[in-house]
Amino acid sequence: MEPLLDVRKVVKTYSSEPDAEPVLDGVEFALATREIVGLLGRSGCGKSTLLRLIAGLDSATGGEIRFAGNAVDGPQPGIAMVFQSFALFPWLTVQQNVELGLEARGVAEAERRSRALAAIDMVGLDGYERAFPKELSGGMRQRVGIARALVVHPRLLLMDEAFSALDVLTAETLRTDFIDLWLEGKATTEAVLLVTHNIEEAVAFCDRVVILSAHPGRVASEVAIPLKHPRDRQSQPFRDLVDRIYAAMTKRGDAGPGSTRPPATLGEKLPHVSANEIAGLIEALAEPQRAGKADLPELADALGLTLDTLLPTLEATELLGFAHLRDGDVLLTPEGRVYFDTDLLRRKEIFATHLARNVPLAAHIRRVLEERHSHTAPRARFLAELEDLLETDESEATLDTVIAWGRFAELFAYDAERADFTLE
Repeated sequence: MEPLLDVRKVVKTYSSEPDAEPVLDGVEFALATREIVGLLGRSGCGKSTLLRLIAGLDSATGGEIRFAGNAVDGPQPGIAMVFQSFALFPWLTVQQNVELGLEARGVAEAERRSRALAAIDMVGLDGYERAFPKELSGGMRQRVGIARALVVHPRLLLMDEAFSALDVLTAETLRTDFIDLWLEGKATTEAVLLVTHNIEEAVAFCDRVVILSAHPGRVASEVAIPLKHPRDRQSQPFRDLVDRIYAAMTKRGDAGPGSTRPPATLGEKLPHVSANEIAGLIEALAEPQRAGKADLPELADALGLTLDTLLPTLEATELLGFAHLRDGDVLLTPEGRVYFDTDLLRRKEIFATHLARNVPLAAHIRRVLEERHSHTAPRARFLAELEDLLETDESEATLDTVIAWGRFAELFAYDAERADFTLE
């Protein structure tokens, strides 16, 4: 049986340069009817870009996307999207916002009204038809967004982090209500594709998870979620699946269990994480109840961190040699323990040693400054080198990160007004 959605070797590149790294590279997966699939991955892996390609709001550089057997070459009448930012028109009432898609399709006024009222009732907003968005809470506004998507009777519903802008309790209520609609068959939608950065949300909501790697975005793995609704977040099968997805997301390419991080390169994109965040993670790992080892889901919950905050901090801490990732766990290294046990001045010295040893860009800047008679060098000199290896925005962000780390370690100084580096 042909899948409802078939993504075939999709490539997306924004730069016209022949050697530019694509945002998406050879992405392949399919979506069957009566299936909810989650797209997981770090920020910048291309999740939202892929969703826009599937919706026909942008075109792929290579590969093909087929919906209901036909190539997607523009917006499709059988696909609707729910956005993270609600995207409601503030001057329109709830009913008018829900009717927009029907009006754009030329549906008669009486039918528009009937279908909009039915959709508003279905998402639990009966009585708010004449309310304006400013009168609604965040959860209610997102219900309007879902009603606006469902009212056009889409076969495929795309949800771009639809619950991430809501508080925890509101998001949980909205997810549960949507699943109830889905299971009871009240929504005509045949399949759902959800972009999320929340692993527990994916396990609670989806039938299957597709995990994208970053730089470029590729399908790294898929994980089936064979749990019946309603799902108990505290059950062992649920926790096991969360652990499995964390392990899959922190796995490095084809590296086997227990593999170590490969040495960094001069042109490696650095996570934009502060020295204080790295120190905070080390201190959390060193707490007596963890004794230098933590399960990633437990650590995320304890620190109140989202995946997009936790993973870059883990990456930076491991890059500097203070921790190791192992099959969904993080372990403090002996060097990390020494860093925790000492005072601030000694921490700066240790940080400087690890920075020069493990981050080639920092060592390169220091070496250039030492070799120059003036012991100074302009920012543009290092930025030009990075732009031969990274995209412009990534080059800027990486240089800013190494500046922050270098300042903390007193490896070098940086004057933002003059935009140049000097030795202390």
